[in-house]
Amino acid sequence: MKDLMKTLLIVPFFALLLFTSCQDEVVDITPPNDSEALVANSELTKLISATSIKDGSDDNIIDRASCLSVELPVTVIVNGLEITVDSKEDFKVIEAIFNEFEDDEDHLDIVFPITIVLSNHSEVVIENKDALENLIKECKGENEPDDDIECIDFKYPISFSVYNTDFEIIDVVTIESDRQLYHFMKRVKEGEVFASLNFPVTMVLSDGSAVVVNNNQELQQVIQDAKEACDEDDDNDYGDDDFTKERLDNLLMSCPWVVYEFKRNEDNLNDKYREYVIAFKENSVVKVRARGGDMLTGTWSTRVTDQGALIKLEFDTLVDFTLEWFVYDLEPGRIKLYQAGGNRIILKKNCDVVVDYTKERIYNYLQECLWRIVRLSVDGIDNEKDYIGTPLKFFENNVVKLRVNGEYIEGTYEIGVRNDNFILQIILEGRPNLKLEWVITFLEPGLIKLENANNRMVLERHCPNTDDDLNYIDGVLTDGDWEVARYFIAEGELEKDDEFFMYTLNFFETGRVRVTDPNNGTFGGSWLSYRKEGLKLALYFGDNDPFSTLNHRWQIKEISENRIELKDYSATGAIERILVLEKKM
Repeated sequence: MKDLMKTLLIVPFFALLLFTSCQDEVVDITPPNDSEALVANSELTKLISATSIKDGSDDNIIDRASCLSVELPVTVIVNGLEITVDSKEDFKVIEAIFNEFEDDEDHLDIVFPITIVLSNHSEVVIENKDALENLIKECKGENEPDDDIECIDFKYPISFSVYNTDFEIIDVVTIESDRQLYHFMKRVKEGEVFASLNFPVTMVLSDGSAVVVNNNQELQQVIQDAKEACDEDDDNDYGDDDFTKERLDNLLMSCPWVVYEFKRNEDNLNDKYREYVIAFKENSVVKVRARGGDMLTGTWSTRVTDQGALIKLEFDTLVDFTLEWFVYDLEPGRIKLYQAGGNRIILKKNCDVVVDYTKERIYNYLQECLWRIVRLSVDGIDNEKDYIGTPLKFFENNVVKLRVNGEYIEGTYEIGVRNDNFILQIILEGRPNLKLEWVITFLEPGLIKLENANNRMVLERHCPNTDDDLNYIDGVLTDGDWEVARYFIAEGELEKDDEFFMYTLNFFETGRVRVTDPNNGTFGGSWLSYRKEGLKLALYFGDNDPFSTLNHRWQIKEISENRIELKDYSATGAIERILVLEKKM
C-alpha cells in the first residue's frame, strides 16, 4: 500500500525553493532550539503525521476497508435495492436494509466507476470491482491496528515556521485541513522542510473536549495519551460493535432480553429457544424464563479483549446457553452473539416483557381492556378466523366474556399453577377450542402467548376510546347506512360488487354489524377497528353469503365521512383484494 501511495502522491516541487530564498524574504530571525524543531524521524513528527492520515473507516459498510474511502455520492445496490449514497446519513439506510431480516444473506454491489480517497488523501478512479479488491488487499484487516490516530485531532488553522539552513524563518505556512497537514509533514519526514509548530495549539479529543498545548513536549504527551483512548470502530459495518465492560454490563442489566434467533453447533434451535427471556441481574446472577414458564438461574460475566467483548453464561441445565460468547454487533435494542463452530444468538431488548410472573400480575394484565385473539391453532388447524372482530373481556371474580355479533357470551376463567408453570383456563359455552389448559409462555402488558402441547394461542390487547384515529373511524362507521360500492379481486381482475347490490350495512357501537337483504331479511356479524402496523378493520359475517368472503382483518387505506377503502395484502405486499364501502345517500 505504501508503494502505491508513493506512486500516487505528487510532491510539490516548490519546496526546493524554500532552501534557496534570499535574505529579503526573511520574516524573522529566531533560530529554533532542539525542543522546537521537528526532526524528520522523531516520535513527535510521526505522531503529528499519524493524526493527519485519512481515516477510511466511516464507510466500511460499503468498501470494507479502513485505509480508503469512497467519494460521495456513490450508487450501490443493497439486497437488490438501488440506493444513491449522498452523505454519511445514508450509511444508516444500508444498515437498516441489512438488518431487516435475520436469516438472509446480505449483499452490496457498487456501481462503477467510483473515486477512491486513499489514506494519503490522494484520489484514484476505480473502474471495476477487481481494481477495488486489489486496493482493499493492501489495507489492514478488520479492527487490526493501523497507522492512523483517530482519537485526537488538531483544531485548524495551525501554522508552522519554516527555516532555511541558517535557521532563519523564511516562511510561515498555514494549515487548514488534515490533507494539508499530511502533505506538509511528509516533506518534513523526507527532510525537504525544516520547520517548527507555532504554539499554542488546541487539540480536540474524541469526546469533543479540547486541550491547549504550549510546546512540543506537551503535544507529544497529549497525543500519546489519547492515541488508544477511544474506539476507532474499524469494523466493516455501520453499527457500534465495540464496547467497554461497564457499558456492556449496564446495557445488559437495563431490561430483559428476548431470544430471537438461536443456533448451536450449526443446528438451528429457534423452535426450541425462541422467545426465551433472559434477565441479567446484579451480583452475576442471570435468570432465564423458558417458553413453558420455567425459571432457570445461572451466572454471567463479561470481559473485553483485543478481539472484542465477551459474555460468559453458565447454567446447570441450559447446556446450549453455557458458553463464552463474542459480542459481534450492537444496535439499538439488539445484541448479536457468536462463537466459532456455528454458534449464534440474537437477543432483542424488551423492557415491557415480564420475567417474574405472579398470579396477581397476570390477573391485572388480563383485566386491562379487551383482548383480540390474533392466533388460535388447535391440532394443526388455524381457527383465528372464527374470532375476527370478536374480542375477549376478562373481569373480576373470574368472569370472561366473548363479544360475538355485539352480544357477550359469558364464561369463566382461572389462573392456576401446574408443574411450576402458570396456566390460563377458559370455559366458554360452544367454544371448545378455547377450553384448554393454556401455559402462559410469554407475557407483556400488550401481548400474551400461550401453548398447550402443539396448540398455540396469541392474545393482543385492545383498548377502545384511547386512540383518536380509531375514535374517528368508529364515529364514521356508526353514523348512517353503508353499502359495498366495490369488491375487486386482483387474481383474474374480477369486479364482484354486483353480488352485494341492494344490501345495507349498519355498524353499531356494541361491535355488531347488521346486514339487511331486501329479499331475505337481516343477519348479523361482528366488526372491530384497531391499530396494528397501521389501521385495521376486522369484519366477520360467519357463513352468510356473499358476505362470508369479506371475513378478514382489512387494512384501512382511506377514510372520509362517506367512504372507506380497505385492502388485503399478500405476504409479499401485493394487493390481493380491494373493498370499498360508501355511505348511502
